[in-house]
Amino acid sequence: MAKVTFITHDGAEHVVEAEFTSVMNAAIDNLVPGIDADCGGECSCATCHVYVDPQWMEAVGPPGEREEEMLDLNPEREANSRLSCQIAITDALDGLTVRVPEFQM
Repeated sequence: MAKVTFITHDGAEHVVEAEFTSVMNAAIDNLVPGIDADCGGECSCATCHVYVDPQWMEAVGPPGEREEEMLDLNPEREANSRLSCQIAITDALDGLTVRVPEFQM
């Protein structure tokens, strides 16, 4: 079981616990605002975009090719942008912090 903290643009923290799922599913299952996941986790809409806290970038790893393509279409992309549907929760991500972009709220 890993804890993931989602911080919305207004500074509200939403701490959830999950395992054997994606960061996106953890957000959806716990009603975290701003993670719409319109495509259901198929890496085809970018409505689950998050900014990974810089200290977690190495543990999360880089985006794959398909994810890169989706992120490139997003004008709010930053160096630490990821699609939460593409981040698998593992024990190594216990304590992960991500920020939800303002434009998704």
